[in-house]
Amino acid sequence: MIIMVINSGSSSLKYQLFDMGRGAVIAKGLCERIGIDGLLNQKVPGKENINREISMPNHEVAMRVVIDSLISSEHGVLKSLQDITAVGHRVAHGGDVFTESVLITAEVLDTIRSMIPLAPLHNPAAIMGIEACSKVLGEHIPQVAVFDTAFHQTIPQYSYTYALPHELCEKHRIRRYGFHGTSHKYVASIAAEEIGVPLEQLRVITCHLGNGSSIAAVKNGKSIDTSMGFTPLEGLPMGTRSGAIDPAILPFLMLQENMDAQQIDALLNKQSGMMGMSGVSPDLRDIEEQSEKGNARAQIAIDVLCYHIKKYLGAYTFAMGGLDAIVFTAGIGENSTLIRESALAGLEGLGIVLDLERNRECADDARLISSINSRVKIFVIPTNEELVIARDTQKRI
Repeated sequence: MIIMVINSGSSSLKYQLFDMGRGAVIAKGLCERIGIDGLLNQKVPGKENINREISMPNHEVAMRVVIDSLISSEHGVLKSLQDITAVGHRVAHGGDVFTESVLITAEVLDTIRSMIPLAPLHNPAAIMGIEACSKVLGEHIPQVAVFDTAFHQTIPQYSYTYALPHELCEKHRIRRYGFHGTSHKYVASIAAEEIGVPLEQLRVITCHLGNGSSIAAVKNGKSIDTSMGFTPLEGLPMGTRSGAIDPAILPFLMLQENMDAQQIDALLNKQSGMMGMSGVSPDLRDIEEQSEKGNARAQIAIDVLCYHIKKYLGAYTFAMGGLDAIVFTAGIGENSTLIRESALAGLEGLGIVLDLERNRECADDARLISSINSRVKIFVIPTNEELVIARDTQKRI
């Protein structure tokens, strides 16, 4: 069974092709600058990589380019598009409607459209990807929507409710939704496998740390809380996102700086976070480098991030009544020795003891970095959201 996984952006289309029988990725690629000029990158094991400019005025054309490249005798891996059994799509927002992945129908697509006000940048892009696949592959090939928000639909009402007038929350669907659900779900399950105990018997905190970051409390296999909220802006300071701040700062700035709602939105999402604090870059690698050279603003940005991670670790430990494992994943979580070490420092009283030597080792697979004296297991586990999407797609067809 061959399953294609699609992650569609407003001007991009990422794809991976899974041979589910072998459990292997047989091709992956990225279409960039769709609607501008077009750039295709594709990798197939044993074949020459593709890296060339191709005109892609829209997602439908981009999808045709992808199929042509996949069935190419020189660069491809398929005999024809009929080799594709199904397509799984990453969809950012399923609101409070979708608690799991679903086979896409006209009704499902209409519901995803109704969620556009909750994810105005992401859901329209996913819809373009779904519609492009329907036109290029044909209506007979099943497509499945896998939602970033679905895993967090188990969060209890007292955790997802904001202290705003009930009528406004009901009218505008205002509540905590959470994101990165496929990543949190995947790494929590791998941690359970590493420990040798069913996930349904564990209390795990998963830290997805990248340009966008979120932390989740996973108790007995279910998400009970997560740092991102109504939007992906809440929670930790991120590359360019502020994370949680005093909401009164917003009207204050609007008055003092004569800013409108659009400017405030840009400030919070594109000019704040690690970039805003450090004045260096949204990329943590650049910030760590400048910190080592004595840049005080770079160092305080690192300190702020680690302190907030530490606060979530403590809060979620108490929310779950204890803790069995912590998982670090995504770009920063998997690669920054410094962030892991700093965020976990001083938590020995909670049974969280890092092995400094293990933490500094580099590996591609899941690795244990806690001390033998640590009651809580600490892991670095590379995330694989595409594999989760492929598996969910296989289950739904």
